[in-house]
Amino acid sequence: MKLRKLSILAAVGAGFTIGAMLTHQNVKAASVIRTTAYGKVQGAKEKGVLEWKGIPYGGSVSGENRWKAPTDPKRWSGVKKTVKSVTSLQYNNSKVAGSEKDALTLDIYRSNNNKQNLPIIVYVHGGNNQTGSSTEISGADFVKHHNAIFVSINYRLGVLGFNPMAALKNGTAEENSGNYALLDMAKSLDWVKNNIGNFGGNKDNVTVSGFSAGGRDVMAMLISPIFKGKFNKAIAFSGGMTLSDTSKSQTVFAKALAPLAVKGGKASTEKAAIAWMNDTSKRSEVKEWLYGLSAKRLAKLMGNASIRMSVFPHLYKDGTVLPTEGFDTDSYNSVPTMLTTGSREFSLFEAYDPYFAAATAKGTLTKNKKLYKQYKFGFKYGGQLYRRFNVQDSANTMLAHNFSSNIYGMVIDYGNDASVVGSQMALFGAFHGVFVPLLDQNSTSYDAIAGKAYKTKGAKALSSDFQNYIYNFMTSKDGSSKMNTVEWTAYTKQDDKILNLDATKKKAVIKMAKTTFTDADTLKQISNDKTVTKKEKLYIIKHVLNGRWFSHDLDAKYNNLSDFDK
Repeated sequence: MKLRKLSILAAVGAGFTIGAMLTHQNVKAASVIRTTAYGKVQGAKEKGVLEWKGIPYGGSVSGENRWKAPTDPKRWSGVKKTVKSVTSLQYNNSKVAGSEKDALTLDIYRSNNNKQNLPIIVYVHGGNNQTGSSTEISGADFVKHHNAIFVSINYRLGVLGFNPMAALKNGTAEENSGNYALLDMAKSLDWVKNNIGNFGGNKDNVTVSGFSAGGRDVMAMLISPIFKGKFNKAIAFSGGMTLSDTSKSQTVFAKALAPLAVKGGKASTEKAAIAWMNDTSKRSEVKEWLYGLSAKRLAKLMGNASIRMSVFPHLYKDGTVLPTEGFDTDSYNSVPTMLTTGSREFSLFEAYDPYFAAATAKGTLTKNKKLYKQYKFGFKYGGQLYRRFNVQDSANTMLAHNFSSNIYGMVIDYGNDASVVGSQMALFGAFHGVFVPLLDQNSTSYDAIAGKAYKTKGAKALSSDFQNYIYNFMTSKDGSSKMNTVEWTAYTKQDDKILNLDATKKKAVIKMAKTTFTDADTLKQISNDKTVTKKEKLYIIKHVLNGRWFSHDLDAKYNNLSDFDK
């Protein structure tokens, strides 16, 4: 993005905050060598931004430290070069990649000046807590135009990050929770509190944020006692309320691990292997076996969950890290909270569901009129249910349990109008991740989906407004934000108004608006819908929409709940 040559008053009128403009004043370049509690690090200057990548915030989590609480990093002498991000071990794109040993690292981006006490946003990447990395979003674009620090973290993934097996429950109460990834995230926030001042950050103004799985992790932080006092505000990008029952999760994990136990000679059949893992007298033996499994074999387990908790259950209601009553607790970590969503969140999951995947890959989905009608059925109702799940459903639950801070809701509609974004993006609409190219205009992650839709004048104006709303939220005491003529007011169940973001080809279109449907309305619309046959409708409900984060009430209505989801 080119630097904007505007006066401060003109910039505010165009939708830019004064904080955003300060970056472009003549300031002395800052040093890329900084001191942490464990040693000095050397970053780099990249296109007007200071960056440090791969800084350890925790010690090794391999070997005897697997499934343990994270420790401090080992101190180092000299200056550690930190210019390359580290990816946590995972199975992605049919390959095992990343590091188990060096999983606990973070990346830092800050404005290239000497300003101090900058607000901090800590970002938790998505990927169902099984895949992904700190590089999902670069903070460079945001801090180039706003005086802020952007921190992106890596954490343990898959069965290394979440594991409820009884054989592992002989450590501390926090370790026995099985929520190892949450322990990592708590450790990263401690590192930020203790070290970010040396990078110019204000440790008393930390906004924790996350997308998708990261957003769900942020929601879990709001009810977790171990996160109390570790952050001052929270943003969940497409992250609703999802938790798992420990006992049911142990059953799922045992079934997933059973084939490895058979291959390892621990049992002759998978049924016998499950019994062996559940035998209380064999716990030490099972634990030794689990620790002896290679990380690469473990990383391959339980893939393709595709927003179904029953495939890879995590975020366990253990009673220590997460309360047994889950989000019905009356002990929230109440901080100003932003809940965001795209209006067509389900589109990508539907398009690449096995039922539609072949046609989507071949580019023939819209040409097959019968199949396309079924897609549009799921596109509409899955989108409605998922967007309410991410924002209103979560906000209403929080308010019902004495959440005492402001909650701000946002829905992004950009992508739904083919005349604005083109048919390529309109097929998916305001998809899961629609905010990413707005927060990071240099991102190319969704080019295959969106084409050139984010290159228009209107999309760039929307990006600027979106970033300014984020920045204003970070820097105001209660998260409130006044920009142009559109004030983003706190959500209440009574008026149900949230901020709607869209754009034409030439300008951003922003308004506060009430949602016109409830979950009950959507279920009624589904029942009355005649755009597909009854047989097609039931198939989509039972095989495509089923078992998702948002589909519990739909599954209950159509007698489609799994044993795990009951």
